[in-house]
Amino acid sequence: MLTSFFQMPTIHLTTFIEAPVERVFDLSRNIDLHKQSMTKHKEEAVAGIRFGLIEKDETVTWKAKHLFKTRLLRSKITEMIKPTVFVDEQSQGDFKMMKHEHHFKPCDNGTIMIDLIRFEIPYGKIGKWFNALYLTRYMKHLVEQRNKTIKDFAETEKWKKLLMK
Repeated sequence: MLTSFFQMPTIHLTTFIEAPVERVFDLSRNIDLHKQSMTKHKEEAVAGIRFGLIEKDETVTWKAKHLFKTRLLRSKITEMIKPTVFVDEQSQGDFKMMKHEHHFKPCDNGTIMIDLIRFEIPYGKIGKWFNALYLTRYMKHLVEQRNKTIKDFAETEKWKKLLMK
Protein backbone atom coordinates (compact mmCIF):
# COMPACT_ATOMS: atom_id res chain seq x y z
CA MET A 1 0.00 0.00 0.00
CA LEU A 2 2.81 2.44 0.76
CA THR A 3 4.27 1.98 -2.72
CA SER A 4 1.24 3.79 -4.19
CA PHE A 5 2.31 6.90 -2.22
CA PHE A 6 5.51 6.99 -4.21
CA GLN A 7 4.11 6.59 -7.71
CA MET A 8 3.49 9.58 -9.97
CA PRO A 9 -0.15 10.63 -9.56
CA THR A 10 -2.42 9.93 -12.51
CA ILE A 11 -6.02 11.03 -12.83
CA HIS A 12 -8.23 9.28 -15.39
CA LEU A 13 -11.74 10.66 -15.87
CA THR A 14 -14.37 9.66 -18.40
CA THR A 15 -17.34 11.95 -19.06
CA PHE A 16 -20.23 11.29 -21.42
CA ILE A 17 -21.62 14.41 -23.10
CA GLU A 18 -24.75 14.35 -25.22
CA ALA A 19 -23.37 16.61 -27.97
CA PRO A 20 -21.31 16.32 -31.18
CA VAL A 21 -17.59 15.70 -30.79
CA GLU A 22 -16.60 18.93 -32.59
CA ARG A 23 -18.63 21.03 -30.13
CA VAL A 24 -17.20 19.24 -27.08
CA PHE A 25 -13.65 19.50 -28.46
CA ASP A 26 -13.96 23.25 -29.06
CA LEU A 27 -15.59 23.94 -25.69
CA SER A 28 -12.77 22.01 -23.99
CA ARG A 29 -10.14 24.30 -25.46
CA ASN A 30 -12.12 27.50 -24.99
CA ILE A 31 -10.35 29.91 -22.64
CA ASP A 32 -13.55 31.79 -21.76
CA LEU A 33 -15.35 28.60 -20.71
CA HIS A 34 -12.37 27.48 -18.65
CA LYS A 35 -12.52 30.79 -16.75
CA GLN A 36 -16.25 30.27 -16.08
CA SER A 37 -15.61 26.77 -14.75
CA MET A 38 -13.03 28.10 -12.27
CA THR A 39 -14.75 31.24 -10.97
CA LYS A 40 -14.51 29.90 -7.40
CA HIS A 41 -10.73 30.16 -7.72
CA LYS A 42 -10.80 33.55 -9.50
CA GLU A 43 -8.90 31.95 -12.37
CA GLU A 44 -7.99 34.30 -15.20
CA ALA A 45 -5.79 34.15 -18.28
CA VAL A 46 -3.11 36.82 -17.84
CA ALA A 47 -0.71 36.11 -20.73
CA GLY A 48 -0.59 34.26 -24.03
CA ILE A 49 -3.98 33.34 -25.46
CA ARG A 50 -6.47 35.06 -23.17
CA PHE A 51 -9.79 34.56 -25.03
CA GLY A 52 -11.37 32.15 -27.49
CA LEU A 53 -9.95 28.87 -28.73
CA ILE A 54 -6.37 27.87 -28.00
CA GLU A 55 -4.46 26.13 -30.81
CA LYS A 56 -1.40 23.89 -31.13
CA ASP A 57 1.89 25.51 -30.01
CA GLU A 58 0.05 28.35 -28.25
CA THR A 59 0.43 29.10 -24.55
CA VAL A 60 -1.79 30.49 -21.83
CA THR A 61 -0.73 31.70 -18.40
CA TRP A 62 -3.35 31.21 -15.71
CA LYS A 63 -3.48 33.16 -12.46
CA ALA A 64 -5.65 31.63 -9.73
CA LYS A 65 -6.08 31.17 -6.02
CA HIS A 66 -5.39 27.55 -5.06
CA LEU A 67 -4.44 26.18 -1.67
CA PHE A 68 -4.44 29.59 0.04
CA LYS A 69 -2.04 31.18 -2.43
CA THR A 70 -2.24 33.05 -5.73
CA ARG A 71 -0.43 30.91 -8.30
CA LEU A 72 0.70 31.24 -11.91
CA LEU A 73 0.74 28.32 -14.32
CA ARG A 74 1.79 28.57 -17.95
CA SER A 75 0.80 25.71 -20.21
CA LYS A 76 1.44 25.02 -23.86
CA ILE A 77 -0.63 22.97 -26.29
CA THR A 78 1.96 20.45 -27.45
CA GLU A 79 -0.29 18.23 -29.55
CA MET A 80 -3.60 18.67 -31.35
CA ILE A 81 -5.49 16.44 -33.74
CA LYS A 82 -8.92 17.99 -34.32
CA PRO A 83 -11.41 16.86 -33.02
CA THR A 84 -9.96 13.80 -31.27
CA VAL A 85 -7.11 14.89 -28.99
CA PHE A 86 -5.14 17.77 -27.59
CA VAL A 87 -2.44 17.84 -24.95
CA ASP A 88 -1.41 20.67 -22.67
CA GLU A 89 1.79 20.62 -20.65
CA GLN A 90 3.03 22.95 -17.95
CA SER A 91 5.97 25.04 -19.13
CA GLN A 92 6.15 27.12 -15.95
CA GLY A 93 4.52 26.79 -12.54
CA ASP A 94 4.50 25.03 -9.19
CA PHE A 95 4.49 21.50 -10.56
CA LYS A 96 7.70 19.66 -11.28
CA MET A 97 5.78 18.33 -14.28
CA MET A 98 2.16 18.30 -15.45
CA LYS A 99 0.68 16.82 -18.62
CA HIS A 100 -3.06 16.77 -19.41
CA GLU A 101 -4.26 14.65 -22.34
CA HIS A 102 -7.78 15.43 -23.58
CA HIS A 103 -9.31 12.64 -25.73
CA PHE A 104 -12.67 12.81 -27.53
CA LYS A 105 -14.49 9.82 -29.00
CA PRO A 106 -17.75 10.20 -30.92
CA CYS A 107 -20.44 7.66 -30.09
CA ASP A 108 -24.02 7.09 -31.25
CA ASN A 109 -25.65 9.69 -29.03
CA GLY A 110 -22.80 12.05 -28.15
CA THR A 111 -19.16 12.18 -27.15
CA ILE A 112 -17.02 10.36 -24.66
CA MET A 113 -14.48 12.78 -23.21
CA ILE A 114 -11.45 11.26 -21.48
CA ASP A 115 -9.02 13.23 -19.34
CA LEU A 116 -5.66 11.70 -18.47
CA ILE A 117 -3.57 13.89 -16.17
CA ARG A 118 -0.10 13.10 -14.88
CA PHE A 119 1.66 15.44 -12.50
CA GLU A 120 4.45 15.60 -10.02
CA ILE A 121 5.36 18.20 -7.43
CA PRO A 122 8.76 18.93 -5.95
CA TYR A 123 9.69 18.41 -2.27
CA GLY A 124 10.71 14.74 -2.46
CA LYS A 125 8.95 12.36 -0.08
CA ILE A 126 6.97 15.16 1.57
CA GLY A 127 5.60 16.13 -1.85
CA LYS A 128 4.70 12.51 -2.59
CA TRP A 129 2.83 12.22 0.71
CA PHE A 130 1.00 15.48 -0.01
CA ASN A 131 0.04 14.12 -3.45
CA ALA A 132 -1.28 10.91 -1.98
CA LEU A 133 -3.13 12.46 0.94
CA TYR A 134 -4.61 15.56 -0.66
CA LEU A 135 -3.44 17.00 -3.98
CA THR A 136 -4.61 14.20 -6.28
CA ARG A 137 -8.18 14.45 -4.93
CA TYR A 138 -8.07 18.25 -5.17
CA MET A 139 -6.91 18.11 -8.81
CA LYS A 140 -9.53 15.48 -9.67
CA HIS A 141 -12.24 17.69 -8.18
CA LEU A 142 -11.06 20.68 -10.29
CA VAL A 143 -11.23 18.66 -13.52
CA GLU A 144 -14.65 17.23 -12.58
CA GLN A 145 -15.93 20.77 -12.03
CA ARG A 146 -14.52 21.85 -15.39
CA ASN A 147 -16.13 18.85 -17.10
CA LYS A 148 -19.53 19.61 -15.53
CA THR A 149 -19.33 23.10 -17.01
CA ILE A 150 -18.36 21.76 -20.45
CA LYS A 151 -21.24 19.27 -20.28
CA ASP A 152 -23.71 21.97 -19.23
CA PHE A 153 -22.72 24.25 -22.12
CA ALA A 154 -22.49 21.47 -24.73
CA GLU A 155 -25.88 19.96 -23.91
CA THR A 156 -27.79 23.25 -23.84
CA GLU A 157 -27.94 26.32 -26.04
CA LYS A 158 -25.22 28.00 -23.94
CA TRP A 159 -22.49 26.75 -26.30
CA LYS A 160 -23.66 29.20 -28.96
CA LYS A 161 -22.54 32.17 -26.83
CA LEU A 162 -18.95 30.92 -27.00
CA LEU A 163 -18.63 29.20 -30.36
CA MET A 164 -20.90 31.19 -32.70
CA LYS A 165 -19.26 34.60 -32.84
